[in-house]
Amino acid sequence: MEHHGAALHLLVKDESFVEQLKQDYKDANITEKEEAILDYAVKLTRKPNSVHDNDIQNLRDKGCTDQEILDVCQITSYFNFVNRMAEGLGVQLEK
Repeated sequence: MEHHGAALHLLVKDESFVEQLKQDYKDANITEKEEAILDYAVKLTRKPNSVHDNDIQNLRDKGCTDQEILDVCQITSYFNFVNRMAEGLGVQLEK
C-alpha cells in the first residue's frame, strides 16, 4: 500500500484522496464504475476461486469494456504475483 500509494499520489496529486483509498475505498469519492473495479480486484486478490460470470457482468453493467476488464484482471493478477514473490523471498521495500 505504501509503495503503490506513493505512486498514486504522484499521479493524482491529492494526498487526502490517496489516504482515503488506503483506509477504505468505499468511503472515497469515486464513481460506481471505479468502486466496482476495486471490488473485483479485492475479490480476485482475496478469493480468486469465488470470481464468477456475474462478477464480470457486474463490471460490464457499471460501464467497463471487455478490454478494461481484461486490463483490471491482468494488472491485479500481476501485482498479486509480484507481491507474493517479494514476500516469499523476504524482499524489503526501499525507504
